[in-house]
Amino acid sequence: MQQLPFKFGAEVYTWYMNNNGETYKDQLGHMIEIIAKAGFTGIQPIFSWMGKLSDPVLLEEKLKEQGIELAAVALALDWNGKEETDEERKVADNAIELLKKFPGSVLCTVQIPTGRHDLVQRRKNLTDIVNIVSRRAADHGVISSFHPNSPHSSITRTEEDYQVILDALDTSATGWCPDVGHIINGGMDPLGKMKEYQSLINHVHYKDWDGNPEFALMGNGRVDLLGITQWLKDIHYKGWIICEDEGKEALEDPDFVTLHDGQWIQKTLVPGLK
Repeated sequence: MQQLPFKFGAEVYTWYMNNNGETYKDQLGHMIEIIAKAGFTGIQPIFSWMGKLSDPVLLEEKLKEQGIELAAVALALDWNGKEETDEERKVADNAIELLKKFPGSVLCTVQIPTGRHDLVQRRKNLTDIVNIVSRRAADHGVISSFHPNSPHSSITRTEEDYQVILDALDTSATGWCPDVGHIINGGMDPLGKMKEYQSLINHVHYKDWDGNPEFALMGNGRVDLLGITQWLKDIHYKGWIICEDEGKEALEDPDFVTLHDGQWIQKTLVPGLK
């Protein structure tokens, strides 16, 4: 592939989709192998779903074996109160502790959707907590990036949600991880929203979307992945682009989806860049 300022990795949510994580529980080693075989150079696991490879020594050994970097770790918590619960703080601090051992890896914060009730207060609570967690991470030299999502029960779904939440992020402690599939699923133009908040971007997620009802296998949907990637190249974005494919095919064969995405990037996406 041509020399690019960014690197491509893959998220493990493609495997998590089947039976809410139970089907492929404690198989992170296998996922690392498939992601490497697909031609990706990085992985983003879900912190609560790392199994025995939550041990940083074992994780580093497996990553080195496959020539893969720990691009980021997804920290997904409820964060529904005015402040962290004791358990949420413990989990977040454990994730930060892991990432301290992998310099340059990103703490990707994401709220688990639980409904759009008490929207104004809960959006404020969320940004307050994300900012506090991100400051703690920054104190340990860990980079943070906030990842909105778009289920109907999410408070980070609509254009108004984005404006309220992104404007309230503490930019001295956290950036923003635009997920292009979630942005279009929330009724917005991905590239337009990325340009609007360009200064916040420090991590990126790719998935495709066709509105039938939501996400599609990468390359088969309506997201202008080529245009977005060209823009990221033109602005010299130097972070990770993480593929988090939620196409329906992932429910039956996440290995196939990941291998397909790696091939599509290498044979279609990158050759189309100027």
